[in-house]
Amino acid sequence: MLLEVLAARGIRGTVARDLKTADERFEQGRWDLVIADLDVPGGGLEVVRRVKAREPELPVVMLGTEPGVETTVRAMREGCDDFLVKPLERPVIEHLLDRLVPNHSVATAEAAEIDGRCLYRIVGRSPNLHRAVALAKKVASTSVPVLICGESGTGKELLAHLVHHASRRSLGPYMRVNCAAVSETLLESELFGHERGAFTGAIVQRKGRFELAHGGTLLLDEVTETGPRLQAELLRVLEHQDFERLGGSQQISVNVRVVSTTNRDLAAMAKAGQFRTDLYWRLAGVRIHIPPLRHRKEDIPLLVWHFVNRFARETQRAVAQLDPEMMELFYGCDWPGNVRQLRNVVRTALIFGSGEVLSLAEAPWLQVELARTDGGSEARSLRLRDVERRTILEALRITDSHQAKAAELLGITDRTLREKLRRYRREPYRDETGEKQWLKAPA
Repeated sequence: MLLEVLAARGIRGTVARDLKTADERFEQGRWDLVIADLDVPGGGLEVVRRVKAREPELPVVMLGTEPGVETTVRAMREGCDDFLVKPLERPVIEHLLDRLVPNHSVATAEAAEIDGRCLYRIVGRSPNLHRAVALAKKVASTSVPVLICGESGTGKELLAHLVHHASRRSLGPYMRVNCAAVSETLLESELFGHERGAFTGAIVQRKGRFELAHGGTLLLDEVTETGPRLQAELLRVLEHQDFERLGGSQQISVNVRVVSTTNRDLAAMAKAGQFRTDLYWRLAGVRIHIPPLRHRKEDIPLLVWHFVNRFARETQRAVAQLDPEMMELFYGCDWPGNVRQLRNVVRTALIFGSGEVLSLAEAPWLQVELARTDGGSEARSLRLRDVERRTILEALRITDSHQAKAAELLGITDRTLREKLRRYRREPYRDETGEKQWLKAPA
């Protein structure tokens, strides 16, 4: 019955009858979902353990007769996302697929599929998100430049991944450059490379991202942050597919598909003379807009469950239910940080809370942050810094003040955590009661 339900949704299923075959099949491609049968020789729990070790975000479901408490606890600790109990019932299977593989027959936005393999999954079933994903998949088969527009945190880079992996260039390199992260001089070197001695510190020849992306895709993240001189260079590469390294005279030809992202209105910038009009039309061969989360709130439950499953193992939480009051608050929030903000809120709720019900009861400051609609951007920024401080302190408490483990739990690098601790020790913050406190943590 399981394969029948999958086939009815256009999902190709494959069966591995032992652990060795499962390992081989897993290495042969990328998958939407893994169902581990407790009766498989070698043990279904071992399948869960191996899959989560390789791809922590891939949903894994246990299949078997009614599992005992010990088996259930062990499975959840290994990262199991759900259970299917024999004998199987079609409505139960369909409900599970709606939650863990939200695509295909339910008009949900799904990731690019190549030869039956799901490569990147974009969670949501709203019509406007579905249109954006459908357009990305349609244009992927061409070599037309793509401009992906949307607010910060909406998933522009994920959609760029989809365009690459659904294209004929999917076996070629995929390179990304954050145009807002470095100065224009360094960005020019990053894009086009340099010869030895081209500038102070250029002691060796270095290939740029255009050269390294030959035969594949180059993502120009936040392309609006480029200056006029670099925009002229980009226009030349897009028109002629060749360039010179900094300090060099040799013409280097490349075959690169360019995908750009921006969180600003690039058309308005071009019209106002703040961005080259000819470069805008080159970059915007096809323009795709990703809607903000406030315009697709029907996707919030799917996203919450997605993040619950994603962070369940690292936070050691086995959530079975979402608090209705929390979800009501989520629906009423405008989510200025979009999906990224929702992800961080769910992660924080998992860290601070306990039990099978996900709520904000043990993180009351989050309730205040989400419910508050007054105040300027500066005040909001100050309040968010207070939330960040408290989250850091809780991570240090959970890890017994082990900074490396705390950084891993928070999803940041050790260096970033050290910088935040150094900065926050210099200024007080207000706790959830409104009292001023000073950050005290190991140096």
